[in-house]
Amino acid sequence: MDDNLIEGVKIIPLKRIPDTRGVIMHGVRSDNILNNFGEVYFKKLYKGVINGWHIHETLILNYICIYGMMRLVLYDARENSSTYKKFQEICFGDDNYCLVHIPPGVANASECLCDPFSIMCNVASEPHNASIKYKRIDPYSNEIPYDWGKRDR
Repeated sequence: MDDNLIEGVKIIPLKRIPDTRGVIMHGVRSDNILNNFGEVYFKKLYKGVINGWHIHETLILNYICIYGMMRLVLYDARENSSTYKKFQEICFGDDNYCLVHIPPGVANASECLCDPFSIMCNVASEPHNASIKYKRIDPYSNEIPYDWGKRDR
């Protein structure tokens, strides 16, 4: 996997503040959101489930794994990008608590890595609307040439 970032993708570390009562987990703030706010939603994925690929024409995504661990794979499908056809793999959640900002035109797919599930939050730039244009691609179709096998590095 290429360790270079895909053009326009930002990974923003988030604070966790533990005390004897539990933990405060920072999320989206006015100083770390890079786009207009449209909607917040949560997605629960079960272990081994791969959600994606999705490529949005205009929607900007901001993912935070708030419970568990997930593998997020990005693929730059923008022909005019300096990182066209490059992959970026991010494992995030309990062990890497961060916000991942994904611009339009970057394909994304995620896999739950822990048992029994993980929960991801998305702060999208637009509210959900059936007319928002995006493309779904089967993660096993090889249209995007990514191997979802386990990697022990």
